[in-house]
Amino acid sequence: MSALINTVLLRPQFSMSMTLSPLQAPITAVFTTFGVLSLGILPSPVAAQPLNPEIKVGIIQRFGSEADDKIEIKATSGDQLTITMERADGGIDKLTTNQLSLDIQQRPLEAPELYERLVLSTHRSFESAEDSANQWRAKGIAVEMAQPGGWQVWAKRDIYHTPLLRRLLLDSITQQGISGPYLDSKVLEVAPQASAVANYYRYNRDEMEISSGDRTILVNGVPYPGDLRLQPNAYGTYTLVNNVAIEDYLRGVVPHEIGPSAPQTAVEAQTILARTYALRNLRRFTVDDYEMCATTQCQVYFGWKDNLPRADQAIAATRGQVLTYNNELIDAVYSSTTGGVTAAFTDVWNGAPRPYLQPVVDSVQGAWNLASRDLSNEQNFRQFISLRQGFNEDGWNYFRWTRKSSLPDLNKELRKYLEGKQHPLADFGTIQSIQVLKRAKGGRIQQLQVVTDKGDIVLVKDEMIRAFEAPNSLLSYLEPLVDGNKQLTGYKFIGGGLGHGVGMSQTGSYNLSRLGWASSRILNFYYPNTQLQPLNPSISYWTEPNPAVAPVAPAVGTTGVEPAPASVTTPAPPSQPSLPVPPPKLPTQVQPPSGQATVTDPATLPIPVQ
Repeated sequence: MSALINTVLLRPQFSMSMTLSPLQAPITAVFTTFGVLSLGILPSPVAAQPLNPEIKVGIIQRFGSEADDKIEIKATSGDQLTITMERADGGIDKLTTNQLSLDIQQRPLEAPELYERLVLSTHRSFESAEDSANQWRAKGIAVEMAQPGGWQVWAKRDIYHTPLLRRLLLDSITQQGISGPYLDSKVLEVAPQASAVANYYRYNRDEMEISSGDRTILVNGVPYPGDLRLQPNAYGTYTLVNNVAIEDYLRGVVPHEIGPSAPQTAVEAQTILARTYALRNLRRFTVDDYEMCATTQCQVYFGWKDNLPRADQAIAATRGQVLTYNNELIDAVYSSTTGGVTAAFTDVWNGAPRPYLQPVVDSVQGAWNLASRDLSNEQNFRQFISLRQGFNEDGWNYFRWTRKSSLPDLNKELRKYLEGKQHPLADFGTIQSIQVLKRAKGGRIQQLQVVTDKGDIVLVKDEMIRAFEAPNSLLSYLEPLVDGNKQLTGYKFIGGGLGHGVGMSQTGSYNLSRLGWASSRILNFYYPNTQLQPLNPSISYWTEPNPAVAPVAPAVGTTGVEPAPASVTTPAPPSQPSLPVPPPKLPTQVQPPSGQATVTDPATLPIPVQ
């Protein structure tokens, strides 16, 4: 999600920390511990303290992906950092300093190492990846979700843990006519090694914990509340994780998601959604041992940079409030601009329908009757897109748009997308035609057929946005562009909205707030039949769905090779030698300022604590 841009969507373990932030001073509103505040229901007069759990946010997700990556970490004025690191012998090094520099050293491997994953499917969004994962699990395949770039579903590494097991599984899938899964393999001769410089010592460590007295730490000049942890991830690089209380986290999200000019009740609605979204989505990065990211793949989080007083007021006024359905946190997705009609959850992503995420005409003036003029009809849809007034988003740049793309650009974009999926038609020569095959009731494209000289490709739902750069949303249609000889030269995309269009329109909320709507009313408009509650132990963050049997994943295990249980080990073929243990960290030196002595890496020396 991003400030007036697009978003996406969910819960592993979390710490029920009750640490109070500056925003948690007593406020005038009071709640019962299990009472419902919302969407019309008055709060109970019994005071209670809403929960304020800590969450783990990956603020720098792939540190080490570039050889020159650097991070500067400093204490605030008058404070000190405490650095805790484990040595190779199991001992603990602990030191204090006022600053720490992190960089990457390229570590030569004693012998080549195989990095390999069996990728079962690739996706633009976590939501569709999770649905695919559930379908694989329903067929007996142990999987995990990862995000090396785009979202992927992997055969679980600790189950299919040898090259042989992965190939047997892939062969079984291929024999059933499934062409999507593939092996992502590469041989490594060097590996990035995280390295820290503090007090003129250099430390080569894979993990370190960083805390401070006032629980505010500067990362590349930006203050972040809470503590930090550097840790390895699933891609051979590192992630810098911020452990932060949810109410403190919101100070780094709300100003950047809703924008500085948003009226107050729109900011309050955004705050409630951001809180709900984060707590609902804590399971996203289980594979990497943290919970949320800081980009538009989750919610934009910039620490305490450019704090906004209006946002601070909204966080305090709505402290602890979350949006629920049947006493479970909702998928509190939102986007910049809907184009005049919100999308159902299943119009954009795969998965079970969300009753509270259905098409809503984004208008208080009755601009369109969806019940009598369904937008799955192409003629109705084009008439709807021609309307430019009567909606909550009137006047916004992305409410209506037209973008052109040349045939060479379309070919290049589609080819790159197919190559990333190792699609059998990735070597096509040129696109011959593109047409919409199916729309949802709310107008979003469900199937887009691309005819090439090698065969037809059908892009489903948000795959269209992933494959082509021109369309800003699925709420669009296209017209061919031809030259004087009637030869195809490209396509023009005409549509409305920016982003997925599910849930609240951020631009639409501006208008509703200016009409005098309270935040609870705005939320009820975009998420009907939901309830606003203070966060409390009775609320379910997320309930794992019962995976439905659907033709998304192959029935591996019914024929061919049964998935290997965790207790089974299969030796690798002779051509695949056992992977070597990484070599021990070697002492290095750091050049101190002029006039000071050079100090050997204290990996084998006592660490002075200041």
